[in-house]
Amino acid sequence: MGPVSWPAEPPGTWGLQSGAEGKHLLENCAAMKAFVQMLRYIWPQWPRIIVVVLSAMAIAAMLSLSFVTIIPLLKVMIGSEGLHGWVDRKVCEHYYGLEFTDRPDLMVSRVAKDSLAEEVGIQAGDYVVDVSDLRRQDPNTSYLRLLQELAGTQQEIVNVALKRPPGGSSESLTVPMQLLTVAMRTPNDPEYAQRLEGNSFQQFRRQVGVRAARGGEWLASLLPRAQTAENKVKAVFLIVLAIGVTTVIRCIAKYFQDYLGQKIVEVGANHLREDVFERLTRMPVSVFANEKPSDLISRIVSDTVTMGAALRVLLGKALREPMNALFMLGVALYINWHLTLVFLASGPLVVALFGTFGSKMRKATRRSLVARAQMLAKLQEAVAGLRVIKIYNQEQHEQRAFKEINNRLLHQLLNMSKVDAVTQPVLEVLGMFAGCAALVVGMGWVAREHLDGAEFLALLILMGAAAEAVRKASDIWTKIQQSNAAAERVFAILQQPVEYEKPGAVVLPPVRRSIEFQDVVFSYPGAQRPALNGVNLVVTAGQNVAIVGPNGSGKTTLASLLPRFHDPDTGRVLIDGQDIREVSLQSLRSQIGMVTQQVISFNETVAANIGYGRPGATHDEIVAAAQRAYAHEFITRLPKGYETMIGEQGVGLSGGQLQRIVIARAIVKNPAILIFDEATSQIDADSEARIHEAIEEIMQGRTTFIIAHRFSTVIAADVIVVMHEGRIIARGQHEELMRTCPVYQALYETQLIKP
Repeated sequence: MGPVSWPAEPPGTWGLQSGAEGKHLLENCAAMKAFVQMLRYIWPQWPRIIVVVLSAMAIAAMLSLSFVTIIPLLKVMIGSEGLHGWVDRKVCEHYYGLEFTDRPDLMVSRVAKDSLAEEVGIQAGDYVVDVSDLRRQDPNTSYLRLLQELAGTQQEIVNVALKRPPGGSSESLTVPMQLLTVAMRTPNDPEYAQRLEGNSFQQFRRQVGVRAARGGEWLASLLPRAQTAENKVKAVFLIVLAIGVTTVIRCIAKYFQDYLGQKIVEVGANHLREDVFERLTRMPVSVFANEKPSDLISRIVSDTVTMGAALRVLLGKALREPMNALFMLGVALYINWHLTLVFLASGPLVVALFGTFGSKMRKATRRSLVARAQMLAKLQEAVAGLRVIKIYNQEQHEQRAFKEINNRLLHQLLNMSKVDAVTQPVLEVLGMFAGCAALVVGMGWVAREHLDGAEFLALLILMGAAAEAVRKASDIWTKIQQSNAAAERVFAILQQPVEYEKPGAVVLPPVRRSIEFQDVVFSYPGAQRPALNGVNLVVTAGQNVAIVGPNGSGKTTLASLLPRFHDPDTGRVLIDGQDIREVSLQSLRSQIGMVTQQVISFNETVAANIGYGRPGATHDEIVAAAQRAYAHEFITRLPKGYETMIGEQGVGLSGGQLQRIVIARAIVKNPAILIFDEATSQIDADSEARIHEAIEEIMQGRTTFIIAHRFSTVIAADVIVVMHEGRIIARGQHEELMRTCPVYQALYETQLIKP
């Protein structure tokens, strides 16, 4: 390989990108924060990650080695010097820094800088005419024998006879030349071995070259040197065997990379879902006022799948293909770095395109995930309200609404497909131009004997394989951007605040004296006016308090402050003089039982739904609670009794039956404080009368808050509290309020008196 002159680099080719490209790069780096957070869930499996990375490196190394074997294979099959001659040339190149032309006269084409050959003054254009006096002893000694002696000598110093044309420009040995003899050190010289020791890149490169040369000598020694047909077959067999071994190793490494990569991703995604669900259960109830349940479900189920898909790509193709490209380009650079740089000239443009396509993919993916969540919400809404849709003949309205959401999703999916489809063709075009440039330049060098034909062919194959690896990896960045968009939505949940609990919160003892609301003000986010405005209320322990008022007066909000579903904006809620914000949530809520108008059941057995109120409750306690809630009778008539599964959203039971199961759940908890928020709204009159008896029984010695509209529920309360527009406007007994409170009178006449 001869010296090559290079034009100056155009400004900015290998430097910083243009302003627009730099902006895209910065935006992409900033937007990758969520994706980096994902890596926290796979890093604890670092031993597996190391195996995956090493496997990818082994795959790339074996694949590159398979392509490199093309050079010796061609040398054996069509080269006149054979495998040994080619190995000897490469050994001389690495040992001495000497490169020869392909001609059979050992003309020096290039001398490496700071090499052993340069040390003794050998120059490009010199002819090596003798080594260790072999030709002086036998004038018929071939140039291949001289090459063998130069490459394989065991001496510390080797004598090399040179002929140098006058002026260094002659192309023939027939011209009178200057005869020189030099004593050149070999790699066996201890001083040279010391020079190889060090940490500089040049020393490292020489160490690798010398070791590679010695390995090549050893492999070549396994075959006879004679250029017979039989020996050629043996050499080809050895090379093919090496290809087979590298292929087996590569396939084994690919298995470990793929399997362990999948395992790492699935384990990491599993832990992520657990963390998201754990955060979901610890978030304040107020957060859910602005969040759609279907959107949260979509983030946990659908978005984590999208994230997992990108992580699988990251530990699979994203490791393997770039590693393949890097190894093959590394080998190509080692063979001929000038030609390889020609091929790499399109690199900056490829990086810029990756950034642009990735940004577009991230935006489209984020919008598609939102559209998916909206579709899930619409589907859940339609299925749950199918009877309402039909009775009001709104099928077409719902179909139009679904079609609109579906079209939004389609639009974003098509945008994603467009970006995905354009990436590979653009890269193929760039790769074609780069390959053509390398082909034209390389053919010129081969024609001028600056580059060996077999090496040029190997270079083309290596660069083509590297381009193919880049093409296969072209969708990696877009997939990572898809995952990043999903990660932003998932980690937004993990960034939500959890319910506040004061550090070192104390355990709340069982309520004994009173529950007090002091100057409580509370507003829902975005509300025009406070839901509670200056509420003051003292409830003596053991009292039965009924809270009444028009819709929107703040009844349920007031009861929700007690278990700290919400915290007051100002004011305090005290239990036995202790601010409930200073006690642990577990000790506070363990004393409270709640039955609401909205029946919440779980897809479990009847017994499990009742026992949910107190984990560890015995079967007898569950049955006793069901009997007191007047649920035992219908439960025993179910196919499997208490072991009957309650379907999703209570499918299979009537509203009244579900309500009684929920009441039994509160009874089995045996709390000090009971909250009934329209608890008997779905109970028939006959069951209500019997349940009231049970409620009155379990209210003995407990503090009870009853939010109700029915007269029969309110009239038995120890204290009736009347609320209006977030304030308590009256309190007292039924007779007293009928005389003094117009709001209560109106409620009695319009709502409370209902049977």
